[in-house]
Order: sequence, then structure tokens, then C-alpha cells
Amino acid sequence: MFCTLATAARAQDAIHRCVDAHGNPLFTDQPCPSQLASPAPAPTSSLAPPGAPVPLQRCAATAAELRQRVIDAFAAHDPNRLAGLMLWGSYGNSSTTGDLRALAQLVRQPLLEIHFDNESAAGLPAPASSAAPPAKELQLRTDDGGNAGFAITHEAGCLWLRQMD
Repeated sequence: MFCTLATAARAQDAIHRCVDAHGNPLFTDQPCPSQLASPAPAPTSSLAPPGAPVPLQRCAATAAELRQRVIDAFAAHDPNRLAGLMLWGSYGNSSTTGDLRALAQLVRQPLLEIHFDNESAAGLPAPASSAAPPAKELQLRTDDGGNAGFAITHEAGCLWLRQMD
């Protein structure tokens, strides 16, 4: 009896990584076919051998580091990398799911331009009379003509992205 309960409990704790019919990632406690989705392919990386632990990543401490991590997320077409740069507190489940889908769609496009609000569109510092204020927004332009903007939040010595209202 205990074996049956333990097996059932472990099966309920499993998270299934799926891809829906539109190519959107889906994480669920149900098998993928029951959600009209297919199992997601196993992640591969040219940087580490299969089965190697993923190294812990520290948060972005500088604007230059934050910019480079966003560029890297687009280069890898990886919405999870972009989501890892975001501060997710106080989000509800439905808005988080919608935001994750939007990030997945965003990183599918080639990134044409990235700049902070205190820079010109070319990524050069804006002319300043004394010292430029810290950036409050990060602006992106993608190949499909879309523009995206993220607010920048400073917390615990890190720079985080937040969806703009």
C-alpha cells in the first residue's frame, strides 16, 4: 500500500515540458497529450555535455551586463533566459503565462536594436549636462517591426526587467 501511495505521489509531482500546436512552451502536471501538446525536445547545449549540471547564474549587476544577457537570450532564441532577467513578484498565474508566451514569441525574432532610455537609439550615451541618470527602461526593436520595452528595477544590488504597464 505504501509503495502505491509513494508512486502516485511522485507521479503527481512530475512537471511535463510540452510544446503546444503553435510552438509555445507549456509546463503542466498532466501528460502532454492530455493537453493537446507534444513533449518538448530535451534541451541541448554546445557549451556543456548532456547531463552536465547547469551552472548557477548571478544576477546582472550593471547595465552593460543586463544588455549582454538580453542579447544572449535573443541569440539563443531562449525565452527562459529572458524570463530569468525579470523580477516576477506579484504576478498572477494567468498574467505570468501570457507574459511567458509573449517572451517566447519575442525572442523568435532577430533583435535589431537594443538601448536604454538614457542612450540614443544607436546605443550611445545621450548627451548629458553633468551625469546621466541611471536607465529606467530598456527598449528593443525586432525584425518584425515590433518594439518592446521593459522597466528596469534595482533590487538587492541587481538590475531586473519588469513588464511595463
